Amino acid sequence: FKIMNELVDPVNELIRFKADFAYDGTDFNGWAKQPGYRTVEGELLEALEVIFGECENSFGLTVAGRTDSGVHARHQVVHFDLNPTQIKRLGRFGSPGILEGSIRDRINSLVKNDIRVFSVVYAPEGFEARFSAIYRRYRYRIADGLAVKDPVESRNTLWTRRPLDLLEMQATALSLYGLHDFAAFCKPRPFATTIRELREVTIERRPDENHVVVIELTADAFCHNMVRSIVGALIAVGEGRATRQDVLQRLNSGNRKGAYKVVSSRGLTLLEIGYPEDSKLAEQANLARDHRKLADPDDLDD
Repeated sequence: FKIMNELVDPVNELIRFKADFAYDGTDFNGWAKQPGYRTVEGELLEALEVIFGECENSFGLTVAGRTDSGVHARHQVVHFDLNPTQIKRLGRFGSPGILEGSIRDRINSLVKNDIRVFSVVYAPEGFEARFSAIYRRYRYRIADGLAVKDPVESRNTLWTRRPLDLLEMQATALSLYGLHDFAAFCKPRPFATTIRELREVTIERRPDENHVVVIELTADAFCHNMVRSIVGALIAVGEGRATRQDVLQRLNSGNRKGAYKVVSSRGLTLLEIGYPEDSKLAEQANLARDHRKLADPDDLDD
């Protein structure tokens, strides 16, 4: 157990693990555990409790970015902490070398098929799933008037009737790049900041996917409903119901009054959480905490 001992927190005797997983959000009431509702967090905690027993602090389970009801994830990230006593419950499967795979396989055997854990690994020193992240990337799929409405993809694609003008949409998206107060595109939460850095937005029609329009957005983080609000504004531009100047005016106003429609969650997927190299994980976590010390801990999209 040499490897395990090296990873133990000497104060709390905890070993941190990082998990990469995916889910189809259609049948979930979002990420956060809620009594009487099926949620992603609730499902994972149930599995962890079956494997390791009840835990007063819920294993310190922390997600990189909360998702709202109906939102999907391709590569979501969490961390959770286990003590040696909990790990011993795995018996011989808790031995170094097979421990990580054993935890992954046990979780997958207990959750339904709309959640799948891809990997569980020892977390690098200083890793914190939420605060160590340096960017999040989301994708939104739209089958507009020029696309084929594929029923196989209907659970993760918004269906609209009018053709979209992608050139106008991309020009508008470019105007939103940079560090801004996105209050006009975010659902307000007490003490939560709405200042974000939007780093990239790409919009393309994919002939190999029945001409579906795919919008991908990358930012340091997204406040609540920010992705779906921006997509709603871009759709309005693409359909000719708004102009780039209208969207910029809305951004600069900082006011949600008369804001563009927050589109359905069904077309939204969290694609990726980005992290710095291992040596900078703790530094990034401390920096993010300093910048967000007044923010609600659950202010991430969507």
